Amino acid sequence: MHLGFDAKRLFNNFTGLGNYSRTLLRNLAEAAPENAYYLYSPKAERQDETEHFFGNPAYQVITPPASRRLLWRSWGVKREISQHRLDLFHGLSHELPLGIRKTGVPAVVTMHDLIYRHYPNQYATFDNYVYQQKFSYACENADLVVAISESTKADVQKFFGTPSEKIRVIYQSCDVRFMLERSPSAREEIADRYKLPESFSLYVGSLIERKNLIGIVEALALLPENLRHPLVIVGGGGAAYRKKVEQRAYELGVGKLLLFRKVDFDDLPVVYQMAETFLYPSFYEGFGIPIIEALNSGVPVITSNRSSLPEAAGPDSLLIDPEDYSQIATAWQKSLEDQTLRERMIQNGRQYAKRFLAEPVTLQWLELYKDLAK
Repeated sequence: MHLGFDAKRLFNNFTGLGNYSRTLLRNLAEAAPENAYYLYSPKAERQDETEHFFGNPAYQVITPPASRRLLWRSWGVKREISQHRLDLFHGLSHELPLGIRKTGVPAVVTMHDLIYRHYPNQYATFDNYVYQQKFSYACENADLVVAISESTKADVQKFFGTPSEKIRVIYQSCDVRFMLERSPSAREEIADRYKLPESFSLYVGSLIERKNLIGIVEALALLPENLRHPLVIVGGGGAAYRKKVEQRAYELGVGKLLLFRKVDFDDLPVVYQMAETFLYPSFYEGFGIPIIEALNSGVPVITSNRSSLPEAAGPDSLLIDPEDYSQIATAWQKSLEDQTLRERMIQNGRQYAKRFLAEPVTLQWLELYKDLAK
């Protein structure tokens, strides 16, 4: 099959949507190298995480001249889609080119989340309008919509009126690096490189209100003093929110326990494996890939009882109300003190995470592509 992909995020985004795109395309080419994978992007940034896609015969990277970049992804790319005689086009992140039906190529779109509908105040009015137009157009004009969770599927039905039979749920897989046990020497090297303490809990995610880092800080202050250990925070984004979090932490007397670190993606699995507990009390997520990374790393997970997070975390993680700081603190204390509970969370968490392994997820995609291409 000749398969085309909107690869803008793959080449130019180095967090959630980009990781999703890169992981899926790596897995597809490994599982079905006989296919041709056309990667369309307005520009293609060459970095460590994208180098794999350059010079690999499985992939063809297609970019326009600089003078055509502005509307190419939304409009001009149709010409290339037709020229390459694709069997199918996949919009990897909420969008499809305008007029995709005129190409005669079947189309599928992945819907990750509808954050802008749940938290419109986090975005400019114009951005909300653009998202609504692009997302609703994609869901209306795709032959099939793939949601990354049952929660997202429900949102697509609610906000766009997309019928249930047009939506399929295919979960995400995380990078294989999070499934590989690292040696004690590797852990020691990473600890020295990032100045990590011997014992710490971990948060990985953007520094924004919705992720609720400040809820972790509030809970940290509620822990018994003998259990208050450093919280390693890996994530970029809002300087204003980080300042707010740090100010609150110092007000609560735990400011010195917050350790902000910028960690290379290749080193992140080791940091997970060194953590005592992973905390992710977000108010809303389309899926929550850091939870899968933590489960595969053998770390007890504490997360919210909202949106898709219970789907990602499974029955043996500790689910809390993200607005109730005492619940977060109680779960955190249990995860640190109760060794029997910890072992159950680690073992059952790893078992639960097998449903998100590359092989079953990739096979679902290949079957979907074959069905649509027919």
